Amino acid sequence: MEMLVTNDEVKQWECELPGLQGLELLDMYLRLAWHLRQRDTSRALYLAEAAEHLLSTLYPAYPDTNSGSEQFKLMRTRLVLVRAEAAWLYGEFDKSWQLSELALQLVAQGETDEAAKAAADAHHLLACVGLQKGEVPVVEVEIGLAMQFARQAQDNMRVTVAESLLANQMVLRNLPFALERWGAGRNPEIQCDDPVMRSYINEFLIYTYSLTSDFGQSAARGIQVFEFAENYGQKRRMINVASNIGDAFNSMSDHQSALQWIQEGLDLARTAGWPNSIASCLIQMSETLRRLGRLEAAKDMLENALPILAHVVGSRSHLLALRYLGDLSLDLGDYATALKSFYELISWADKKNHLDFRIGSRRGYAHALSMQGQAKAAQDIALEALALARQSTDSYRHIEVLRVLATLHMRHALPEPTEMHAASAPLHYLRQALDIAGRISNFSIPAELYEEVANAYAASADFQRAYEFAGLALAAREKNHNREAANRLNAMQLSQQTERMKAESEHLRQLAAAEAERAEVLQQTSVVLEKLGTIGQEITASLDAPAVFKALNRHVHDLLHVTAFVIYLMDDDQQSMTSAYGVENGIPIEPDTVYMASAVSNSVRCVRERREIAIELTSADELLPTLIPGTEMVHSMLFAPLIIGDRILGAMTIQSSRQHVYGDREKMIFRSLCAYGAIALGNADAYMRLQKTQEHLLAQEKLAALGSLVAGVAHELNTPIGNCLLVASTLQDGSRYLIGKLAGQTLRRSDLNNFCEEVKTSSEILMRGLSSAATLVSSFKQVAVDRTSEQRRSFDLRQVLHDIIATLNIRITQTGHSIEVNVPYNIHMDSYPGSLGQVISNLVENSLLHAFDKKHAGHMCINVTQIDGQRVLIEFSDDGAGIPEANQKRIFDPFFTTKLGQGGSGLGLNICYNIATSILHGQLSVKSSLGSGTSFYLDLPLQV
Repeated sequence: MEMLVTNDEVKQWECELPGLQGLELLDMYLRLAWHLRQRDTSRALYLAEAAEHLLSTLYPAYPDTNSGSEQFKLMRTRLVLVRAEAAWLYGEFDKSWQLSELALQLVAQGETDEAAKAAADAHHLLACVGLQKGEVPVVEVEIGLAMQFARQAQDNMRVTVAESLLANQMVLRNLPFALERWGAGRNPEIQCDDPVMRSYINEFLIYTYSLTSDFGQSAARGIQVFEFAENYGQKRRMINVASNIGDAFNSMSDHQSALQWIQEGLDLARTAGWPNSIASCLIQMSETLRRLGRLEAAKDMLENALPILAHVVGSRSHLLALRYLGDLSLDLGDYATALKSFYELISWADKKNHLDFRIGSRRGYAHALSMQGQAKAAQDIALEALALARQSTDSYRHIEVLRVLATLHMRHALPEPTEMHAASAPLHYLRQALDIAGRISNFSIPAELYEEVANAYAASADFQRAYEFAGLALAAREKNHNREAANRLNAMQLSQQTERMKAESEHLRQLAAAEAERAEVLQQTSVVLEKLGTIGQEITASLDAPAVFKALNRHVHDLLHVTAFVIYLMDDDQQSMTSAYGVENGIPIEPDTVYMASAVSNSVRCVRERREIAIELTSADELLPTLIPGTEMVHSMLFAPLIIGDRILGAMTIQSSRQHVYGDREKMIFRSLCAYGAIALGNADAYMRLQKTQEHLLAQEKLAALGSLVAGVAHELNTPIGNCLLVASTLQDGSRYLIGKLAGQTLRRSDLNNFCEEVKTSSEILMRGLSSAATLVSSFKQVAVDRTSEQRRSFDLRQVLHDIIATLNIRITQTGHSIEVNVPYNIHMDSYPGSLGQVISNLVENSLLHAFDKKHAGHMCINVTQIDGQRVLIEFSDDGAGIPEANQKRIFDPFFTTKLGQGGSGLGLNICYNIATSILHGQLSVKSSLGSGTSFYLDLPLQV
């Protein structure tokens, strides 16, 4: 598996994905999941899950991760590594560590290059986890192992990536040592054709240029790295580099550009949802705001970042946040907070042995102690910092500590240092600082250091030397002013160059895309022409019109984007055309007749004018006069006559819900298919005429079957209505008898009681009978689902489902059955809750009537699962009798029932299917086996 690939390669794989299956699909799932792990982490995890499921399907003999062939284990390992890196990105470091170790276990016995690459990736990820947690020894060990396995696999890219992680961290801790070890191989003068190696050389130079105050070069190298990382899907690297670029612009006093770059990194981190990256950007943003003097805003940023870092205390990000908080508190005059921050920083820096932070924390702590009047304690801690600085070979931090000690002696009366050869303690330390600064190559001694030396000489009454160093300070300040001006100019030029490079890059990208598109069109045209020849042979070889229709439909959908496809054939009287075949989104369209006198039908128009017609609609109102009832709104349409010589057979149309999808290429394909279709239909015409008698007989049989069904439905109505009529006539006779008794004044209490009892019994029978008839009539009315009869709104799925079941509970419990509802919280839909309620109610009624026919304590269950953040799967299951396999293909047909005359109308599941597909824009499917219950799966979009 490649370590890095370009965005174009990933896009190409995404395009290839829908046409793959089996092992090819599994391989593509693995590849995409791996290379999307930082580009789109949530999708990478989704593809990893899909790959895991497919892997289990293709290799059922290996039920666990520790079994199977080496190839099987390698695939498992790559999926584990995807999840491990996702856990690292989301800040779940313990989980990432465990998964990385699991990956190493899986490839422990592997001897192939791929096994070594997987081991290298696992060790590299362990190093990243160790780095995030501030465990430097772990980083060094794991990077060493990663490089070892990468070399074993002869993978130079992985060697480069691993080594660069170690080199970049060493630059931050010990610049001289890093330059000694890696400087030769990462020299800016090296000409390197490998874009990966060049990007990591540039990343090394970001830090070295920054630490040697060449901020313009640091920013320029950073921008190059950022562009590389963007093209190769290294989003986390983009975030880190954006912060470094911002820091370089800060140092060049271009704070506006700095904020823009840091904000870009923060936006990337927030979009990805990676907490530690967000915290790092907030920390960097706070330091920028501090330099701008916006201290309260900087404090807010740090307060937002620190809680995120609570689970990675001791990491470099955590230590940096503590240092920035300490410096910010000093600027705010909040010395208590500064002491607390620097004290905590000392503790963690000592524990993790980060020498740069050990020195810096003591420098800040001494400053804070001094400001609170604790002079001796400040001196002691500053001397500790000095001892550490002498060990570090870090000249810059050494100078900082010496200046702090000089300041302490200037501010407080403290014991003089031993072996002092200068006129005063401040001069003792400041002269050492000057000596060290003078030995640093290309380092400009700051004016502030000269001023401190001048003040120290003045305090010792050596005014001549004080004047001399004051002059040096003035010259240094002037030089620094010129350098800052140059830096600002460099920053402006760099910003302009960046914009120009982006514009040129975009222009070149567009040119390349246009050229690639042209080449692709030429290739596609050649492939399409060859394919059309094969299709033509297939279509014209058939003498069966329905087979021709299906072949045309299949190929139309393969080659073009088609929402609706209809073929009209001329009627015998030549005065009208009837649709012989039509589908919309895979669902057949009811036959439709258009008259040749029609002024609005485009199918008629193309026949009348004997030419192809293309129509693009921008408004729904334009389509309404020609819209077939019950069909979807479309925007792009093609119509063409089916002609053989002078004979017109009919017309063919394709229509799409998308806009502007039928260009010249698509029209050529459609024209060819129409020609093939006309020839095939002309050849099949004689054969079709011979079959008319058979078709007529078949129609008669269908009508007879339909008559039988209607008779059954009529019987269902006749029984309750007949019962009601009988009861009504009985009530009428009883009323006459009562009226006669009343008129003859012979009415007795017992007569009245008997009549009341009879009325009560009769009314109950009437209500049952009329309710049954009304329900049956209502069910019939639901067959044609009216899309406009429902109100669309946003709702909580859990609440709606519980409300629906609450209305059905009385019916369920009265029959001795039970239902269970399992719905996660916070699934929100923008759809039609009334229609959803109708579907669920019908499914419950279906189970009560059919599944539990001979069962006294049946159980139903509703389970809801959210899919990919865009859809929801509602599973309705029961433990009833199940559905025979032969019936499963017909259960959604209208009037199909196994309980005809016993309470079943054959409309309940048909209504469910129509609502699910037409109103809710989803799918309804079934899975069942006799004796094992039935499950219906309702797959719906969260937003219609």
